[in-house]
Amino acid sequence: MGDVVHEYVRLMKISAGLNRQLVFDAWDAVSGVAEYTVGKYLKDGVLYCSMSSSVVRSRIFPRREELVKKINEYLMEDELFVPDDPHTGYVRQIVLK
Repeated sequence: MGDVVHEYVRLMKISAGLNRQLVFDAWDAVSGVAEYTVGKYLKDGVLYCSMSSSVVRSRIFPRREELVKKINEYLMEDELFVPDDPHTGYVRQIVLK
């Protein structure tokens, strides 16, 4: 069933937007700082997150690599995520602003 869903998503050309939203949802679920995140942007595997609190940003800054790993694990569990989409895929890096 998963292959059929992936093919449908690819044919409808919605995989990039869907993947982007799944990455944003993964950030909210994994980071624990969703309420302090005021903006998210994903480009070429880099997740840019704008934070409303410099204190929160400085506390999670050293955890970026750990968060990348957890986000990608979270994405692997989602049946709708299309990892081989040419525009969006797994997160390689997180940039905090």
